[in-house]
Amino acid sequence: MARKIAFFDIDGTLTSELDGSVLADAALAIAAARANGNLMFINTGRCFQNVERRFRAVGWDGYVCGCGTNIYCGGQDVLHVAQTHSTIMQLLRAARAADVDILFESRSFVAFDLSRPLHHPDAVRQYESFARRYHDMPEDLESPNFFADKFVIWYQEEAQLEAFRRVSDKWFDCIDRGGTFREFVPYGYSKATGIQYVLNHYHLNLSDAYALGDSNNDLPMLSYVPHSIAMGNASPESLFAQVEYVTAKSSCGGIRQALEHYNFI
Repeated sequence: MARKIAFFDIDGTLTSELDGSVLADAALAIAAARANGNLMFINTGRCFQNVERRFRAVGWDGYVCGCGTNIYCGGQDVLHVAQTHSTIMQLLRAARAADVDILFESRSFVAFDLSRPLHHPDAVRQYESFARRYHDMPEDLESPNFFADKFVIWYQEEAQLEAFRRVSDKWFDCIDRGGTFREFVPYGYSKATGIQYVLNHYHLNLSDAYALGDSNNDLPMLSYVPHSIAMGNASPESLFAQVEYVTAKSSCGGIRQALEHYNFI
């Protein structure tokens, strides 16, 4: 069997769209694909510290994290792109001036700006979720030793986003995650660039690459690989017309179906 490589989004792909659990059937299918000599990678916008232990417990050959800014292959940290403290301070000042909630992310911590109360309910819920999971969340963001890899914001009015982007657009792509939530990734990095870096690392061809996702933020990797797979629970449904194959919902054995369809197992 020829060696292939598959890249998996986490939320709604690896996990059930119903309750966020990792289904045993999906974990077994991924293990079987690896046993057949194939490579299995997570490819996520999450930085490594936010790839929870329950996700890692599935067993992987590596991770593309932070939208391609931090990559692990075979247990080795092979790429890490961090922003300078100076850049982060300019973003912090811009967030405060625009009165948006900002969350900085790195491979080892997450950090909210708590210089004023968080305004957006989703930001509050995210902070509480991290606190329950005992994330390392430094609060002295103006320390000269503070830096980050990427970040997200929550806002209330479009004018706030516009004001903030007058600063952030110097260095970052803005990804619309729906509603008033935006993700920011440094120019030149994406889930697609992460795939190419891993292919180069293992001397594999793009024709050997497969990607599984469930939302528009997966489009950079789905549109990059020749074998793109949308979960049956993907949203919006327009995603179905942009991929090579549509598998069952995550909760209905979608990962196993896709791996069987493409002869990983």
